[in-house]
Amino acid sequence: MALPKIYVALDCQTQNEADQLVSKLSSEQVGLKVGKELFTSIGPEWVRKQVEQGFSVFLDLKFHDIPNTVAKAVTSAAKIGVDIVNVHASGGSEMMKAAKDALEPFDNPPLLIAVTVLTSMSDADLADIGIQMPAEQQVLNLAKLAHKAGLDGVVCSAQEARMLKSALGESFKLVTPGIRPANSATDDQKRVMTPKEAVLAGVDYMVIGRPITRSENPTETVAEILASIRE
Repeated sequence: MALPKIYVALDCQTQNEADQLVSKLSSEQVGLKVGKELFTSIGPEWVRKQVEQGFSVFLDLKFHDIPNTVAKAVTSAAKIGVDIVNVHASGGSEMMKAAKDALEPFDNPPLLIAVTVLTSMSDADLADIGIQMPAEQQVLNLAKLAHKAGLDGVVCSAQEARMLKSALGESFKLVTPGIRPANSATDDQKRVMTPKEAVLAGVDYMVIGRPITRSENPTETVAEILASIRE
């Protein structure tokens, strides 16, 4: 089954808030991105329920720990039935390989992707933590590490999509936050792109949050975004 092009970021704090938002979305149009905020609040059973109701789920917990711990974490995610799970590439090759190996026993394992550089970070932010290179170069370095470890793809900015597809091949999946429809606020994202631009650049799956979740009509907003992609 093909995964949806758009994953809606459910940046909610309560189950009631999440339920209300999901009720306005169609599993035939979008998937759900569940991050730390919501998962910590209401846990795996709620996520499992969404999977059972037909939604594709990207579990965005960005695992980063010793190899054995991360391997067990992605195994737990696969048992829930999510379609995408992620780890931090900066955890290193051994950690990423352990995570990939842990998913081998599953008949339909989730895509395992690595976070490169958070889209909220600028070159100056990287310099603050001792990385003396542009964000784009650090993204490429970490993406190559993930590719070598056998991962399915990376989380990156859409602005790096063409570079990564060229360097690592069309089959290497790119998942991108920081997607903002035309005329939308950039909020705390610093490296952004419109949905249409992202698709043309080679992005496989887009994470879109506030432009949809804060819309007066999320369903209509999703339809408009999908229409802009098809143009």
